[in-house]
Formats: sequence, C-alpha cells, structure tokens
Amino acid sequence: MRFKGVDSQVDFPKLERKLLKYWKREGIPQAYLKKNAKAKKKFSFFDGPITANNPMGVHHAWGRGYKDLFQRYKNMRGFRQRFQNGFDCQGLWIEVEVEKDLGFDSKKDIEKFGLDNFSRACTKRFQKYSKIQTDQSLRLGYWMDWENSYYTSSDKNIEAIWFFLKKCYEKGWLYKGFRSLPWCARCGTSLSQHELYDSYKEMTHKSVFLKFPVTEKDKEYFLVWTTTPWTLAGNVALAICPEFTYVRVRVRDEVLILARDLLRVLDGDYEVIEEVSGSDLEGLRYESPFSELPVQKDTQRTVLPWKEVSSEEGTGIVHIAPGCGAEDFELGKEHKLKVLVPLDESGNYIDGYGFLTGKFAHSVGDSVFESLRKKDLLYKIEDYTHRYPVCWRCKEPIVFRAEENWFISADEIRPKMLREARKVKWHPKYVGKLMEDWLNNMGDWCISRKR
Repeated sequence: MRFKGVDSQVDFPKLERKLLKYWKREGIPQAYLKKNAKAKKKFSFFDGPITANNPMGVHHAWGRGYKDLFQRYKNMRGFRQRFQNGFDCQGLWIEVEVEKDLGFDSKKDIEKFGLDNFSRACTKRFQKYSKIQTDQSLRLGYWMDWENSYYTSSDKNIEAIWFFLKKCYEKGWLYKGFRSLPWCARCGTSLSQHELYDSYKEMTHKSVFLKFPVTEKDKEYFLVWTTTPWTLAGNVALAICPEFTYVRVRVRDEVLILARDLLRVLDGDYEVIEEVSGSDLEGLRYESPFSELPVQKDTQRTVLPWKEVSSEEGTGIVHIAPGCGAEDFELGKEHKLKVLVPLDESGNYIDGYGFLTGKFAHSVGDSVFESLRKKDLLYKIEDYTHRYPVCWRCKEPIVFRAEENWFISADEIRPKMLREARKVKWHPKYVGKLMEDWLNNMGDWCISRKR
C-alpha cells in the first residue's frame, strides 16, 4: 500500500530511533519535565501501575497514550506535575508466570520449591520486565521521570498498606468471617467479588434434572435441576418460591413436583393431578440423593421459601448447598442450615464423601450421573450453555468454598465512595453511572489470599 507523499521505502523504526537520539542529545524530555518546576498550579496524576510480568501489549500502549495526552495538556497549561510512573510487582499475575517458567501445576509445587526461592524468582521477573516496559515506553515517546518510578514491592508501599489496614481495624471495618466465596483451585486462593467482574466465559456444561424423594411418600419426588452436579453432595435444603403455583404430575408410576410454569421441561406424557401453592410445600421433608455419604448423616433436610427462585428455567425448585455457593450460604445463614464444605483448596473432595473423595470437582459429573442412575433418581441430562466465572489470572473455571477469610466491611465506606464518585467529572457520562451501580452493589471486600 502506498500513501501520497510518503516514501514506501522509509525505515520507520530507524527514523524513530534517530528521533529518540535527537531528543536525548538535546535534553528535550528533561526540559519538558522541568518546564513548570516552580509553578504554583499543580496537577496530581496517580498512575494505576501495570503489572511488570511480561512485555507491554498494545492495550498497555493505548492506556499509556491516554495518560500521556492528559499530562502533556496540563504541562502545556503551566501545571506542575510529578510525572511518576509505577509498576505493580506483586500478586498472582506474576506468580502464575513464574509457575509457568518453573513448570509448576499447583501451589503444592511452590511449597516444595520453597517460598523464599519462589519469592526471589518473582522479584527477578518483575525487575526484568519493569526494565523492558520502561524501554518500550521510551520508544513510545512517553516522557516520564523514569528514574523515580515507584514499585509496589517497596517497603514504603507495604508499610502504607499496613497503615491502611490498621485504620480499618481502628474503625471496626476489619473482621474475620466465615462465608462461601469464589475459589480458584489452580491458584489455591479465594477471589474477591470485584475479581469476578468481566471474568465470565461462555461454556457448555452437563446440567442434570434429578429426583429428590419426598419423605414418607411412596414414589413421590421433587424434580430439581442444577448446572453444577458437583455441589449435590453438599445439599442440605431445597428452595421454592411461595408465590409460585406448583403441580404434582403423574409420570408413569411416579409423582413429580415442579412449578406449573415450567412443565415444558418434562419429556413424554404426563398427567397433572394437583395444583398447590408454593407456601403449601414449605416445611416438607425429603431425602438426599446421596444419603449414604458419611457427611450426610444427621442432616435435617427441609423445603424453604426463597423469592430468588427463577421462573424462567429449571423446575422452580432449587437445591441449596451453603458450602458451595454465595447465595446458598446467605439463605443458609438466614435459616441456620448445616454447612457442608466438600472441597479442599485444590478443588478435590475431602474424606467423608464416599465415591467422590479425592476427585476434582469439575471432573465428577459422570460419576454423579451414574450414581443417580443406579438409584433411579436421574431424570435426564442436558447440555447447557451459559456464562460461567473463571479465574481472571489463570483462566481456570472456579468453584465455591465456604471458609474463614478476612474482610473489610463496606457499609460505612460505600456512602463515602458514592459521595466522592459524584464529584468526579466522568467522560463519557455513562461511566459515572456504571461506577455508581458498582458501588451500590459492592459487598464486603475479601482481602485474604491463601498463597
């Protein structure tokens, strides 16, 4: 392709390097940085540092281009600035890359290698790539006080974080709580809620319709649907919507209970023999499909009311496993339900789960289906395509685990952040609305990392 007025034989990288040498020889970047050193007007720009774990990508160059644009504009307007760049030197982004370099597959490999050795390897990596990213930024013509860049690994930064935590403690915001959280089995750590933002991928999983026997009823069952068969072993309750109309239907020699508006999930012929309100089902007892598991002994299972039950898909009856899901956990806390936590930090079933013990959560679907089939509790299996959360660092599908973690309460912080966010002049304006929506729905911040 030829452009009018442009020699197609021009070596643009060579021309670029020539210009960089000219700038350096004439001291132009230094003059730019010192231009407003004595000015009274001040513009404070805080760089959200990129992680120094790899060379910069196009998206980094794009972001740095925007930053440079605003700072150059303010410099031309006579504002004094720090021109300080930053590098994020900690966290799983770097750790995962080092694990790849060392051929590690799990956190256990790190422990065998030695935490001190692994930490030094991480330090070596960010030192290498912060230098590479600096050189790339210079190639972009990004004029910053590069000798004064800040690193999140510095003692000063770490001391500031501890100071922040101390203030949270003094204000009563820091607490240790037990709840079900998203968990990355590959990285061996919990994830905070904001880490799930925009980390969903479209996946196809095997969903299952299964039968939960109604206590003291011959061949009568609650028909339940789930897209996460690995959670069934942790079931302690069923939930219905009190406002729905449910039906008892005869299918061959069995009676199935499900929401009237979701009869379409049934295969073949059936006969509706009774309609009941959801509230009429509250308190009914049922048997676990895995009552033979040691952990299921002495578990009182009942049907609970829950207005969050969907009328769009499934059967209108939701299986509740407080140790395997955030919403389940909150409902369980409300009704003081038993919390069964099936998985260890590697995503494998712990002792007490019979044929599942030692198996990885996302690999047990076929084993669960076969067990249900043998007990004549399997109704049908269907492929289900949906958006499912993955770890934003390693991209592996997550699980949910209930355990103790440290949290910062958001109740007092949220209104302060909302107030400050409304003072910001957002471009474009809808971004401000997105921020406000995010803050309104912001839960307590899980700060524990089990690395």
